[in-house]
Amino acid sequence: MQRTLRLLAIVAGLCVTSEALAQKYPVRPVRIMVGFSAGGPVDVVARIIGDRLSNKLGQPFVVENRAGANGMIAAEGVAHAEGDGYTILACNSSTITLNKTLFKDIRYDPQRDFAPLTSVVSAPLVLVVNPENPKTANVSTVADLVAAAKAAPGALAYGSGGNGNLAHLAMELLSRKAGIKLIHVPYRGGAASEVGILAQEVLAVFDPLSAVPLVKAGKLRALAVSSAERLPSLPDVPTVAEAGYPGFDISFWVGFFMPKATPAPILETLHREIVAAAEDPAVVERLGSQGVVSVLSPADYAATIAKETKELSEVVVAANIKAE
Repeated sequence: MQRTLRLLAIVAGLCVTSEALAQKYPVRPVRIMVGFSAGGPVDVVARIIGDRLSNKLGQPFVVENRAGANGMIAAEGVAHAEGDGYTILACNSSTITLNKTLFKDIRYDPQRDFAPLTSVVSAPLVLVVNPENPKTANVSTVADLVAAAKAAPGALAYGSGGNGNLAHLAMELLSRKAGIKLIHVPYRGGAASEVGILAQEVLAVFDPLSAVPLVKAGKLRALAVSSAERLPSLPDVPTVAEAGYPGFDISFWVGFFMPKATPAPILETLHREIVAAAEDPAVVERLGSQGVVSVLSPADYAATIAKETKELSEVVVAANIKAE
C-alpha cells in the first residue's frame, strides 16, 4: 500500500513539474535548426515563424543554419538533442520522408527520434511542357503526355533537379501509375531543370512554384498540379488525381519537429503558437511566396508522413533510384 502511494506521489509530482515547465516555458532562447542555407524555403519559413514565436513567447527563437546532406546534419543534431523544448527542427519533406530510403549512412530515424508539431506551408509541383517544342505542341493534358509516352516507349525525356529529388519521384510515381517509361535527365537543381525545358532539352518537368509566372506568360503549359487540391494561383489547372490518377498527392512541404522526449505540454504550446502564427493574415501574406499555408494536428501530420514515406520508398525501390 505504501509503495503504491509513493508511486502515485511520484507520478503526481512529475505531472506538476511538467505543467509548471510548460507554464514557464521558455525561460531562455530557443534554437531552430535548419538544414539548408539562408534564403531558401526552409530558412525563410523558419525565420517568419521564429519571429512570431519570439514576440508571443517572450524569448528569442534563433535560427541556426547547419546546411548539408539534404538536411541530415541538422536533423541528426535535433534527434540527439535534449528533449527540453529548446531545440526545434525546421525541415522539408525530403529530410523526413526520403532520406531514410535514399541514404545508407543516415543517423536518425524520423519516426523514432522526432515528435511532429505541424507543417506550415505546402508547395505542390506543376507538371509542365513547353508549348514551343514541336514534340509537345499538341500536349495539353496529362492524357496527351501519357499517350505520347506510350507511342514512343522509353524514348521521351523528362527533367528534374537531380536523382532522388522530389520532382524525380513525382514523375516516376506518375509513370508507374500510368504504365509508361520515360528517360530521366537529372539537372543540378530545380532552376536548372526549368532552364532545360525552356531550352527544349527535355519534354516535361514537375516544376516548383517558380513555374507559375512562366505558365501565365505562356512560356510553359501546365498540365496538372501534384497536390490533392488545385493551386489557387492556377485555378483552371487540374490535379494529377483529377486527370485520372486518384490518390496522387506529392508536395514539397516545410514543417517543424522536436526531439521525441520533449514534454507534452511544451509540444502543445509550440503547436498552438505555430498554428496561430500561420493563421495570422500578416504572417500568411509573408508565407505566400513559399507555398500554400497548410497546418495539421500532430496526429494528422504523423499520418501524412507515414503515407508519403511508404509511397515514396516504394517508388525509390521500384525505380532503383540512387542518391547523388
